[in-house]
Amino acid sequence: MNDTPTPRGRIMLVGLGPGSHAHLTARAREAIAEADTVIGYVTYIRLVADLLEGKEVIKKSMTEELDRAIEAFERARQGRKVALISSGDAGVYGMAGPTFEVLFQAGWTPDSDIDVEIIPGASALNTCAALVGAPLTHDFCAISLSDLLTPWPVIARRLDAVAAADFVVALYNPKSGRRTRQIVEAQRLFLRHRHPDTPVAIVKSAYRPKQRVELTTLSRMIEADIGMLSTVLIGNSNTFIRHGLMVTPRGYANKYDVNSGATRDGERAGRSLSTGLDGWLASLRASGSSAQELAAEHRLPEDYIAALLAEAPDADNATPDTEEATA
Repeated sequence: MNDTPTPRGRIMLVGLGPGSHAHLTARAREAIAEADTVIGYVTYIRLVADLLEGKEVIKKSMTEELDRAIEAFERARQGRKVALISSGDAGVYGMAGPTFEVLFQAGWTPDSDIDVEIIPGASALNTCAALVGAPLTHDFCAISLSDLLTPWPVIARRLDAVAAADFVVALYNPKSGRRTRQIVEAQRLFLRHRHPDTPVAIVKSAYRPKQRVELTTLSRMIEADIGMLSTVLIGNSNTFIRHGLMVTPRGYANKYDVNSGATRDGERAGRSLSTGLDGWLASLRASGSSAQELAAEHRLPEDYIAALLAEAPDADNATPDTEEATA
């Protein structure tokens, strides 16, 4: 009879970054080296094939995410160290979510006999942005156009909302052999709110041998070579392209004189641009306009504007603002 206890299992959710070894983090490399078993989509396995000698390797197809998570869980229960790999970051459209779903359904808790570690990697929006300039310097978001798990009306509502809100947007999974219309509909929704000349960058296979970067405009983006290995970056109303670089300014040039380094008239270092929130609230109340008129002017909900107008002016300063950063 063998009374040797089963060793403690481990699942390491490894983000590979864009796929090139130069951009693989030291911890990701260590985790793969520590693993007894490496599980992943066949393309991702190929990216780190030279690191897998002597290991059990389990390859899965594109749509077998839950199978990968279940395989990882079963082997970890046997006391094995498992590296479950994702391109980019495991927590951004990666394997972290499906794995936790499987673990929770199995009754796992952090105190169970399986350790879980998430090892971050650069996601596609970071790596693609690095190749085209600085498009994400201001507020941005990511939306996947894959409707395999998310109903299209949900995706469409999100696209319309962020287009209206003037976010820079990274579109993941923009197009495949069977899903060709989603990128067309995304363009249609964005053109309701954005100028046709809005800059767009399309990056395919970032930092891999078949890397391709194309700069275009919102009106012409569907003419570009877009596929499942592409990420589409759509600029906001201030994004520009200069010298082949796509840049989204954050507003520093409005506050500081770049040549002298001095703040512009009426501005103070470490404070909000112009009058900030408090000044805007005061201008609303002094305008004499109705909540409906102000809501239309600022493209904000009427009930939100009405609530602001109804507040006592001294309520704005109930909590002292001690934030001194320029961010």
